[in-house]
Amino acid sequence: MKPKVYVTRLIPAVALKKLGESCDYRIWEGELAIPRDAVLREVPEVDGLISLLTDKIDGPVMDAAPRLRVISNMAVGFDNVDVPEATKRKIMVCNTPGVLTETTADFAFALLLAAARRVVEGERVVRARKWKTWGPMILLGQDVHHATLGIIGLGRIGAEVAKRGKGFDMKVVYYDTIRRSDLEEQLGVEFRDLKSLLADSDFVTIHCPLLPQTHHLIGEEQFKLMKNTAILVNSARGPIVDSKALYNALRNRQIAYAALDVTEPEPIPLDDPLLTLDNIVIAPHIASASVATRTKMAMMAVDNLLAGLKGERPPHIVNPEVLAK
Repeated sequence: MKPKVYVTRLIPAVALKKLGESCDYRIWEGELAIPRDAVLREVPEVDGLISLLTDKIDGPVMDAAPRLRVISNMAVGFDNVDVPEATKRKIMVCNTPGVLTETTADFAFALLLAAARRVVEGERVVRARKWKTWGPMILLGQDVHHATLGIIGLGRIGAEVAKRGKGFDMKVVYYDTIRRSDLEEQLGVEFRDLKSLLADSDFVTIHCPLLPQTHHLIGEEQFKLMKNTAILVNSARGPIVDSKALYNALRNRQIAYAALDVTEPEPIPLDDPLLTLDNIVIAPHIASASVATRTKMAMMAVDNLLAGLKGERPPHIVNPEVLAK
């Protein structure tokens, strides 16, 4: 008998085809994230679960699935999964790291450029039929080349963003809880404490994970340290930035601009005051949304799941201690 698997969202067909060769699976085909009551209803008979970052997979969900052996999260982050609770129940938790690194770095830099040169504002002007003529003072933006780029979190994605910054002849500085001397030499970047990075940078881009200590890492006090010409980019996790403080900083011109791929909460409510501002770009969490990358992520999630269901070590397991148990 094939193991039973539930997939919480439609994923690329090639990955579903591979999954179907070894497993019987059901899938939530709705456009929006699967409701919690549907998750609880679908999991009692499953051996494996392919989840997304929009799905809260916690103790009650695991208790509703007594046969569950593998949770394969199709994402780099796994803050939507209660890993300690999974470990208690000897359930393997897997993720899909590495594959979206360069794609996400590309998009972070796209946000940076769009904000610096006010691309979205300009596009709105054209669509509103307000473009009357060329003018020397229309939609003046900021140069990216030779500016100072401050990177918060010099992991895989942060390092790739640093490379892109160097391609624009930017001075690149970074802050991380772990100093990366190897990358400092390799990439030509300089370490800063967070306060001096915020004070010195023309562009600040966030690439650290969401942890209790990074929740609202950027808030009112941090915005006060930044230049009034500074641009903030966040393509990591929404709650790393205090959105109320961001609104005040943008409205009061403490900083010049922000560009977000992530918000708190997601999706951003339609009555959120950030949506009333012109000096912000907000994308719907699409930094990894290229055809090639999303296909690779789905295949990795399936490979992780199949390995775990076979009793093998998944290629990307978050809690390997369960194997010892």
